[in-house]
Amino acid sequence: MSAVLHQLGLAAPHFVLVLTGFVLSRSGRWPRSVSDALAAFVFGVALPSYLFRLMSDPSRLPPFEGSLLAAFFGGCFVTYVIGRLASRWLFGLDGVRQTVFGLGGVFSNNVLLGIPLARAFLGEPGIAPVALVLVFNSLILWTLATVSVEWARHGEVSVRGFARTARQVLTTPVVAGILSGALVGSTGLRLPPLLDEPLALLGQAAAPLALVVVGMGLAEYGVRAGWQQGLGITVLKLVVQPLVIWSMARLLDLPPLETQAVVLLGSLAVGINVYLMARQFDVMQGPVASAMVMSTTLSALTTPLAVALAGH
Repeated sequence: MSAVLHQLGLAAPHFVLVLTGFVLSRSGRWPRSVSDALAAFVFGVALPSYLFRLMSDPSRLPPFEGSLLAAFFGGCFVTYVIGRLASRWLFGLDGVRQTVFGLGGVFSNNVLLGIPLARAFLGEPGIAPVALVLVFNSLILWTLATVSVEWARHGEVSVRGFARTARQVLTTPVVAGILSGALVGSTGLRLPPLLDEPLALLGQAAAPLALVVVGMGLAEYGVRAGWQQGLGITVLKLVVQPLVIWSMARLLDLPPLETQAVVLLGSLAVGINVYLMARQFDVMQGPVASAMVMSTTLSALTTPLAVALAGH
């Protein structure tokens, strides 16, 4: 019980920042253009700078097990299948809607919530496994979504669609920051203070600003449209996925730090990428928006609980 209370204490200030962003946006004094500009800065500058600096110095990173990706993405795939089957049985959804429902249960808010919470719960060493997952997360899960939707609609998979997805993912600032930082780190060179110190300052701003952006984004959505399906996605995301990933981590005998890292990522709220998928495929927009709000609110309690249990 003390471990759970400790994790709740660590998480509370971060979710206060989420609430701050929500209140600021709902106050009417901060137009959406401000939220969009702040989000662009966080995604395009602050977080990539922080991850580039971290990955550019291998001495800051502990070694991680090669089975880390298998535990996380194996758990994602199992949860995705459970989500598709459950959505068909409970709500009678078609193939495209099953895809979005299932992806809602596995696509976390890994960047805006994952990085700040990983640093709070696990310290700087916990960022290493998180960064590894981030490199492959969007590529693997967007590809899964594209393949599933195209197969449901046309009975075939487009190679051009896969190539476009890969190009978009690899050129996003966050992934580019991780990859370029790892490239610099592999040379053995250290960043000069003239570059290292400004990157460190930007990195200090990344986490709190990211959490404020999450709150501002949530203010744009409601919970009424399709709330029953949204609740189903929330249960899949906050309960089923962390349990499945934890089981995979135990099966693969991951060390404690890596186990907590993958369970943390699996226990986070539904990510904005799922809403973008719903918009792109023109289905389930209401339920996904509802799930984003509900899962972010409830994860203030469930994520610290999941991390504490994974630590034991």
